[in-house]
Amino acid sequence: MGAEADCRVELNGESSDGRALLESHELIFRGDFRLRIPFRTISSLTSEDGRLTIGFGDTVAVFHLGEKADGWANKIKNPKGLLDKLGVKPGHKISVVSLDDEGFVAELRTRTSDVSTSRPRSSSDAIFLGAADKRSLDRLPALRRNITPGGAIWVVRPKGQDSGLKETDIIAAAKPHGLVDVKVVSFSETHSALKLVIPLDQR
Repeated sequence: MGAEADCRVELNGESSDGRALLESHELIFRGDFRLRIPFRTISSLTSEDGRLTIGFGDTVAVFHLGEKADGWANKIKNPKGLLDKLGVKPGHKISVVSLDDEGFVAELRTRTSDVSTSRPRSSSDAIFLGAADKRSLDRLPALRRNITPGGAIWVVRPKGQDSGLKETDIIAAAKPHGLVDVKVVSFSETHSALKLVIPLDQR
C-alpha cells in the first residue's frame, strides 16, 4: 500500500475533504468527488506552502497536504522502480512460479542472474507466485519450504473485487501455513502483489 493522507482537494471550483492515496504509479483521492491521476498523465507539478498542485489534461487539482506536500511531489517526480519496491537485490535467488510476464522476468535479470522460471528452488530469497483464483493458493505450503527464513513469497493477483481472488483470501490461506502478510505493492496497472513472510518467532 502507498502513502495515505487526509486532506482537502480543490478541483474545478469545487472543494472536498477526503483521503488521498499515493500509489507507485498514480494518485487517488476519495471524497465528495473522486480522482485517479496516473503519473503518466501529469503535465505540471509544484509544491508550495503545503499545497501540491497537479496539472493533468485540461484540469488542475490542488491537494492541501501540509508538511507532506514536498515529499509526495518528490515521490511522484522520482518514483521507485518495481524491483526496489519488491526488495529484489543483486545476487538474490529468485523463483517465478505460474507468472507469465516476460517483461518482469527480463527486468529481474537486470538485477540478478539467479532467476528460475521452471520450478521453485530451495533457499529462494523471493518467490513470485501468479495467482488468479483460490486454487492457486494450494501451493503456499510447498513454496514456504522453498524460501530462506528471511525470504518472501509475493502473491501476484489481478486487481479489482471482481478478479476472483481477494487479498483477504490470500491472508486466510497463508495463516494456517505459518505465513503472514506484511506489505502490498502495485505490481502493474492490472495486478497487485501481496508479500508473505515467515513470522520472526518461527524463523
